[in-house]
Amino acid sequence: MQFHQKPTTYVSHVTIKVSSLERSLSFYNELLGFKILERTTTTASLTTDGVTAILTLEQPDNAQPKKHRTTGLYHFAILLPTRKDLANFIYHSAEAGLALASADHLVSEALYFNDPDGNGIEVYRDRAPDTWVWKDAQVEMTVDPLDIEDLLKEGERGAWRGLPVQTVMGHIHLHVTDLSESKDFYEKGLGFETVSQLGNQALFISTGNYHHHIGLNTWNGYDAPAPAAESVGLRSFTVLYPDEEALIRVVNHLQAIDAFVQMEKDIFYTKDPSGNVIQLKHG
Repeated sequence: MQFHQKPTTYVSHVTIKVSSLERSLSFYNELLGFKILERTTTTASLTTDGVTAILTLEQPDNAQPKKHRTTGLYHFAILLPTRKDLANFIYHSAEAGLALASADHLVSEALYFNDPDGNGIEVYRDRAPDTWVWKDAQVEMTVDPLDIEDLLKEGERGAWRGLPVQTVMGHIHLHVTDLSESKDFYEKGLGFETVSQLGNQALFISTGNYHHHIGLNTWNGYDAPAPAAESVGLRSFTVLYPDEEALIRVVNHLQAIDAFVQMEKDIFYTKDPSGNVIQLKHG
């Protein structure tokens, strides 16, 4: 988990909106194996280590179903510590009747599915960083078929005991309206670097030479509208900087490019050009 700790800047937490907190907790707590850290009548913060929340569920008033072809969440990605954990999750998913898609990205092995509201989720494990192929500051990634049979040799039926303590929020992938504007915002404003680009369709950015902390795509169309405020989906995500000095430097960069930034309850907030809300914090 070297890419999700100081001095790296990374996505540490995601807040999503759901239509029914009770139904979502059955899914995230009972099926996936998150632990409930704090709960109110309309929100629940979820953890794997019992100390730090990495996901928060929020039930807005008059929640609306997810609409297609808008900006916002494509998926958030839960990073497991080992390949064995990923294999055990596949066995568990089969027993629970959870339908999975899968892919081998060279840098990682990934599983994909949706929560009850259609919020996209990836569960993955990273291959060793020294096996990643870099060329001209770009990391090689693909979407190849995952060798499920080989992967399952690492695990065993009935071994899943919920998300391991070392699990972290690995990355977030967003629908945006324009890649060029998004690239300027995330690089010049937030301080990320582009490490892979798929033409004018998708962009992958990170710090510390990770394969990506944030993915951005225009697969819902250029100039896709933002979802309604009450729509299920992304509420916000948190970018965690290593210290206060780094955070203040980023706030200054955002102001220099005339990006929206404000402080609320001692937390800085900004919005990317597509309206995705980002909390800015430091460790």
